[in-house]
Amino acid sequence: MVKRRANIKDVASRAGVHPSTVSRVLNPATRSMVSEDLATEITRIADELGYRRNPLASGLRTQKSYTVAIVIPDLTNPVFPPIVRGVEHTLDAHGYNAILADSGSKQRSEKGIIENMKARQIDGFILAAARRKDLIVNDCIEEGIPLVLVNRTVDTHNVAAVINDDELGIELALKHLMELGHRCIAYIGGPQNTSTGYTRYQTFLKTSKKFGLPVDRDLITNAKAYTEPAGEAALEHIMRYEKKFTAILTANDLLALGCYDAMKAHGLNCPADISVTGFNDMPYVDRFNPPLTTLHIPLDELGVQAALLLLERMQNPEVPATQLRLAPRMVIRGSTTSPAETPPPNK
Repeated sequence: MVKRRANIKDVASRAGVHPSTVSRVLNPATRSMVSEDLATEITRIADELGYRRNPLASGLRTQKSYTVAIVIPDLTNPVFPPIVRGVEHTLDAHGYNAILADSGSKQRSEKGIIENMKARQIDGFILAAARRKDLIVNDCIEEGIPLVLVNRTVDTHNVAAVINDDELGIELALKHLMELGHRCIAYIGGPQNTSTGYTRYQTFLKTSKKFGLPVDRDLITNAKAYTEPAGEAALEHIMRYEKKFTAILTANDLLALGCYDAMKAHGLNCPADISVTGFNDMPYVDRFNPPLTTLHIPLDELGVQAALLLLERMQNPEVPATQLRLAPRMVIRGSTTSPAETPPPNK
């Protein structure tokens, strides 16, 4: 004979309370409404009886799914898993589930994902795939769907977002290279349709002038994607001009790794011939050969803060949109050193 599953009334009867009290205790969002001693006792009884809160049943009563969608542009990019982990852990603590979707950096794919999630009655979205001009973000705002951007933002709207302080990051990297003695510095940026690619590129130009460095456009290029092959292709493009430089500042760790590949193909050594800096401090860059000097971004914290911001907006959609900027810090490793007296030939 199949044993009947315990329900909320069984827990309430054993604890001597109303079922609504059990519901409050087992929902992280309302647990604080009940005294800690009583909440602990109800939780113990629920565990003993094997009762688990059913978010679907709760959703039928509250018209909420207790589910949030996280849309990222590239699951293979090591930057995003720590962000997702921060989101998931924070949402779980508040009684929400997360559904992860990879758009493959394609806006058409992202639109399909958003429409599918809306059909599932998703309560809110966290988007890491936004472009500077993003029709999907426009649609969510017009429909009143709770939305928070993470890592990237858009140009036109006052949208809730948690991003890096890209300006500070580029300035720290440039300052580090200059303190080592570098003056001929190449730059490899990211896609200009993203806020990260555009802001870091503009900041490099502005900060170079601020520090009195010559800006040679032949030593500057923006990659088509934040990938290792794109970084390699970008450095190959710069090397065609056969101009001298002693360091490369890149806008992303994978772009920096691509520079390693191009340098190796040309018989150049990092950092003896050319120093390289990255951006993000993604997992495992300390195991590159040489370990990468880069800007550490608190990726987990980006996810945590994005989730908290979304929870706030789901509870009160009228709250003004806020944008949080998390400060990066320079992590100096083996990929940067003082330049040789004579810049190496780009053979």
